[in-house]
Amino acid sequence: MRYVLPVSATENPPPPHPGADPRPVPGQDPRVQWGLSLAVVAVGAVTIRPMGLGGQGLAVAVLFVVNSAALLARGVPESRVPPRLALAWLSSGIVAAAALLGVGDSGTTYLFAYFVAGHVGYRLGTGRALALAGTCSLLCAGVLYFHLGPGNPELPWVLGLTTGAPVVVGILNRTQRQAVRSALSAAESAERAARAEARTAVLTERGRIARDVHDVLAHSLAGINMQLELADALLETGDLEKVREANAKAHGLVKESLKQAQWTVHALREDALPLLESLTAMVESAGHHDAVTVTGTVREVPAQVTQNLLRIAQEALTNAARHAPGGNVGVDLTFTASSITLRIRNRPATRAVTPGVGSGMGLIGMRERVALLGGSVGAGPVTEGQDQGGWQVEAVIPG
Repeated sequence: MRYVLPVSATENPPPPHPGADPRPVPGQDPRVQWGLSLAVVAVGAVTIRPMGLGGQGLAVAVLFVVNSAALLARGVPESRVPPRLALAWLSSGIVAAAALLGVGDSGTTYLFAYFVAGHVGYRLGTGRALALAGTCSLLCAGVLYFHLGPGNPELPWVLGLTTGAPVVVGILNRTQRQAVRSALSAAESAERAARAEARTAVLTERGRIARDVHDVLAHSLAGINMQLELADALLETGDLEKVREANAKAHGLVKESLKQAQWTVHALREDALPLLESLTAMVESAGHHDAVTVTGTVREVPAQVTQNLLRIAQEALTNAARHAPGGNVGVDLTFTASSITLRIRNRPATRAVTPGVGSGMGLIGMRERVALLGGSVGAGPVTEGQDQGGWQVEAVIPG
């Protein structure tokens, strides 16, 4: 049997703060984006002309700064930029890129339009991204076609039409990002579910072990305690014969308790006990040889079914030894296509019955065990046949 260790609360990561940035997506390193943006700005600062403090140079310098700011703003996490602000910022960036294309005489003025269009696809939804990218292409193509401003006359207007094309790359990156984050979210949900299931399994296992230990030890320890108290009381009367009798009964209860504890430990340590072999060994250890009868084809059953049937048999044999000493015991194990039935009968006692403490399990405990497996259990006196006057326990487990 595999025991699932409890999961510490510290192993469960706290949910992200509402304003926290989303985790990085594998394959999309923000440092690469920053590096490309800085490279475009650096190349533009070196190649774009004219730049100065007056006239056309001042206009180029201002538009260069605006374009650089719009491009570098792509590094701001999405969680910190509302959708409307992102739309306004990217729209102004595209207008600034088209204006720089018309004002600058030379250099890489067109690179800003390409990179801003790519980030439009990454940052906005598909519909808005395509519309804004189309606007970028039309603006840039119009500026070059109609020669709006003293721009570089060598740039063909067709180049302006292509400035919106990188939006496709941005959309693909955004789709990949969403798919990866969805997969990560699903994996985290599955991990949380697995941890919750593990905790439930731990609690269930603890309850089962507690029930087994209680069933095995509670009635025996109570009986031992009663006999020892009786022996103490008898010592004061000087009746040594009765003291020895009480002491012998206590020793008998100790042996019985040890035997039951051995079976319980065996059941707890094994992943899969062979039902028939274990049941036969248990019955024989109780002093009943050739008492097991099998009907149907024996098959392997789940460990939980085996353990619960063995515990029911153990309790029934213990009760038979206590309440019907000397009576013959018969155990019937029946396999059908849809169920497994365990029936234990004991005949009336042939020796004097010694009053004792009942089991901590009883019929309620048996029903509790069988209910977990979707079966049923019944117990009562035998009213007919050769075992008339005895007692019968019958458990039926589906499967």
